[in-house]
Amino acid sequence: MWMSVPRRGMGPPLSAASFLLLLLLLLLLLLSLSAVSAASVGNPEDYTADEAERTAADNIVFDDYRGKGCVDDSGFVYKLGERFFPGHSNCPCECTEDGPVCDQPECPKLHPKCTKVEHNGCCPECKEVKNFCEYRGKTHKILEEFKPSPCEWCRCEPNNEVHCVVSDCAVPECVNPVYEPEQCCPICKNGPNCFAGTTIIPAGIDVKVDDCTICRCHNGDWWKPAQCLRRECLNGPSLS
Repeated sequence: MWMSVPRRGMGPPLSAASFLLLLLLLLLLLLSLSAVSAASVGNPEDYTADEAERTAADNIVFDDYRGKGCVDDSGFVYKLGERFFPGHSNCPCECTEDGPVCDQPECPKLHPKCTKVEHNGCCPECKEVKNFCEYRGKTHKILEEFKPSPCEWCRCEPNNEVHCVVSDCAVPECVNPVYEPEQCCPICKNGPNCFAGTTIIPAGIDVKVDDCTICRCHNGDWWKPAQCLRRECLNGPSLS
């Protein structure tokens, strides 16, 4: 039987139940600390396996093809002495220690008028030849004749070039020629004429330009000033 003896300066003694409870709490605390320590250390077997994988990865040796092979455009590797095409538009090559040594054939020349070229082999190949002419933004068939302007006649030649001829106009017999639509050369709508001073007079007749002057155009020389005769303004002789 427990006896409680009062002591000066100390608290009341613990009961048996309190003591057991305190001991139980201390035991639980020790178990928790042990679990945390074990988790932080980890499983030795797992650690060993991870370390083994990392060591194996570090020891991987990748092949070095330098001096041992050749690689094409797609990443395929060829051994020394093998022949291969580096790409779809390349000539065949032989793999050597110094790298690919490729064929260099003398390819046929492409047609100068070739409009479609394919590069699917060692040499470029013409697939379409120009069979028309281009002139001032328009196309014309071979041997086609056309008139680009009132004064030009043109033809699309077999060599795809356009040859044109410009009309040679005669000199008009007047000082005021006009250009009509769709006509190449100027025309004299009022017939031949010439200048009498600043006045235009018809050719072939005497023209009284004022009370004292009668003028006539030179025959065939429309560009020359008219011949004029001045007379007495009253009852003077006329030009004969």
